[in-house]
Amino acid sequence: MPEPESKSMPEVATELWGLTKDYARQETVDPLKGVGRYLGYGALGALLLGVGVILLMLAGLRALQTQTGDTLDGTLSWLPYLIVLVVASALVGWALSRISKKK
Repeated sequence: MPEPESKSMPEVATELWGLTKDYARQETVDPLKGVGRYLGYGALGALLLGVGVILLMLAGLRALQTQTGDTLDGTLSWLPYLIVLVVASALVGWALSRISKKK
């Protein structure tokens, strides 16, 4: 049976430092890169969804203002704004109700 090579103390310390550094990179940096990518896509999706909802609210407001004829003119011209505000508030309330702690 061959005898194992004996290494000097600086060689052992250098090897230990390299192993520690590689392990730390494997267990921290690499997973954080994956989380960053996940958060980036999530933030982009939330931004696009928010812009889409805002544009839909504006389209609904414009439709109420132009497609209802003389019904919402004059003293009732504020009503389309109230309707869109109520719908937007309902959407915000629904979204907040979906945010819950896991039991």
